[in-house]
Amino acid sequence: MKSITKITLAILVFALVSPILTSCSNDKGCTDPVALNFDKKADKDDGSCIYPTPTPPQTSNQSSVTLQFDHQFNGASVTSANFNTIQYTNAFGNQLSISKLRYLISNVKFHRGHPHHDVVSTTGYKLIDLTVPGSTIFQINEPMSKGEYEGISFTIGFIAADNISNFYTDLNAATWNWPAMLGGGYHYMQLEGQFINSSSATVNYAFHYGTAREITATNDTIFHPNFGTADLSNTAFQFTADAAEVHLFVNIDEWFKNPNTWDLNQFSTALMPNFQAQTMMQQNAASVFVLDHVHN
Repeated sequence: MKSITKITLAILVFALVSPILTSCSNDKGCTDPVALNFDKKADKDDGSCIYPTPTPPQTSNQSSVTLQFDHQFNGASVTSANFNTIQYTNAFGNQLSISKLRYLISNVKFHRGHPHHDVVSTTGYKLIDLTVPGSTIFQINEPMSKGEYEGISFTIGFIAADNISNFYTDLNAATWNWPAMLGGGYHYMQLEGQFINSSSATVNYAFHYGTAREITATNDTIFHPNFGTADLSNTAFQFTADAAEVHLFVNIDEWFKNPNTWDLNQFSTALMPNFQAQTMMQQNAASVFVLDHVHN
């Protein structure tokens, strides 16, 4: 009996002491799984963990650039929510509304680099339509180098080489074509609405701008490309961020006043075949666009 008791006691003592002995013999090492020398067998950290050297963030010398067009008439903001209400007055004094405003921007150029005045040309075009959400944002296809710029310029419409009839499927779908008998290609701008005429009647106007057809004194037909140019090359700014927004004001009232003061009583409809009207539109186009600021 005593022998059995002694054996039982010995077993109990071993059972109590064994975990202590086992605990004392646990491995030490790095217990952080993130560490390079993580030891999955270690259950006590000894401060030996080694971590990878952080990779410095990659820096880019280029900016992804978008053009943002914000519209106004005599300083008042214009969106499609303001359409179809006679609330604007042009330089001549015509009271008018706007029901449509669409125009084409292409051939965007960024000017930089004293003393060489380098010009960075881009590809692509944008049909801006105030009734289409997001249409007033033009994403430039090519990234621009960060740094200082002297300004930008772009074409209102297409230059002659790009103004090819039925060439652009999206513009065809938007019914943006200019009649073949007037030179073909595409519209540059459409501005429509109503105005109060000299007889106090409310009538329509359609200010459509594109290629100008001239009939000479000898009855010859000459088609003038007539595209507009927004030259903002003397407005300095910088691209400093990986993404930059160029904000431009579109002063709709300038279509009616600079340098030609526009009387809608005289020029309101049937303007597409009107060589004088088309020439005046091309001249007035130059002051419509203004560079406001660049957001980096």
